[in-house]
Amino acid sequence: MSALLEVKAVTKRFGGLTANHNISFDVAENEILSVIGPNGAGKSTLFKMISSFLPTTSGEVLFKGERISNLKPHIVARKGVVRTFQETTIFKSMTVRESVIVAQHLRAKASLAGYFWGSKTALADVAAFGAYADELIDFLGLGDIRNELASNLPQGHLRALGIAIGLATDPTVLLLDEPFAGMNHDETMQMVALVKKVRDDRGVTVLLVEHDMPAVMNISDRIVVLNFGEMIAEGTPTQIQNNEKVIEAYLGSADDEIGV
Repeated sequence: MSALLEVKAVTKRFGGLTANHNISFDVAENEILSVIGPNGAGKSTLFKMISSFLPTTSGEVLFKGERISNLKPHIVARKGVVRTFQETTIFKSMTVRESVIVAQHLRAKASLAGYFWGSKTALADVAAFGAYADELIDFLGLGDIRNELASNLPQGHLRALGIAIGLATDPTVLLLDEPFAGMNHDETMQMVALVKKVRDDRGVTVLLVEHDMPAVMNISDRIVVLNFGEMIAEGTPTQIQNNEKVIEAYLGSADDEIGV
């Protein structure tokens, strides 16, 4: 498979601190690739550079062969590389449906003035956004709560709504920052199935950061491992489970300890 996303010798320094050093890997189309590592390994910093929320100190990120590193984040999102956040950044005063509609503003055809005056283009946008929101909500199994306020949702539904908001931008690559955080085992496995469905049924390539090792081993086609800002391993779940550097730096024990 050819590379859809390329991370090439990316380094990030904050003064005298090197958060990421010379990290390189590719993400293939329709792949689910996980980035793991201990706290402080540089995972979130790497994610921010890939989505261009942080500039690189050196190196570059390519999407479909085009450099996207150091562009404005909204430009990168329009190109098709969209990041969801570890923190819950959903508008709690909106309903599920309203949240997914608002997330589609990147694809608006009408101008701000058009929305103000109710132009034909703006009305067409509104109708299209509503229809697509309903499609995504049903696809993600949120149909029964489409009119529920986000503030009333349990953790699992909030995470699913976060994915719906990401999908509303029509991404080619979806970056998920700890999508299983705060969930129990059953909720996690439901979310694992949901992310796989996003890849399999909608053709979205997924890159995720996660600490839940059973979930990572279940969901990933390949895994990249960071430690102290450097990439120490890359491979399939089986290869990572048996990699001595990974066991020593992160997993800490044999496979039964990580639940696989």
